[in-house]
Amino acid sequence: MTMIPSAINLHKASKTLTLKYPSGEEFHLPAEFLRVHSPSAEVQGHGNPILQHGKINVGINKIEPAGQYALKISFDDGHDSGLFTWQYLYQLGQRQDALWADYLEELKKAGKSRDPSESIVKLML
Repeated sequence: MTMIPSAINLHKASKTLTLKYPSGEEFHLPAEFLRVHSPSAEVQGHGNPILQHGKINVGINKIEPAGQYALKISFDDGHDSGLFTWQYLYQLGQRQDALWADYLEELKKAGKSRDPSESIVKLML
């Protein structure tokens, strides 16, 4: 069963996409969360996800329907190749807390940061 949102709102100031469903469920998905979980090959790799980092300040430029089955989200860092299906968006909303915790743990393990200006490696001149 595909859960199609009854309302979709992009809040540019808070960089959040709000999805409301006929069931009464409502998800507030931050741009950074959506960007690092993009279903694109650039992020998902070919069966081997590529850890995204430095995306804390990313925003959403626009959202467009992709047929009757998905949203195309264009991010302000130039990324726009992921098609977020209704099913995938619903899963992201339902699993947001666990997915976010896993992402933060992966960053920590990799020695990476959400902040693009922060680097674990410092150049010594």
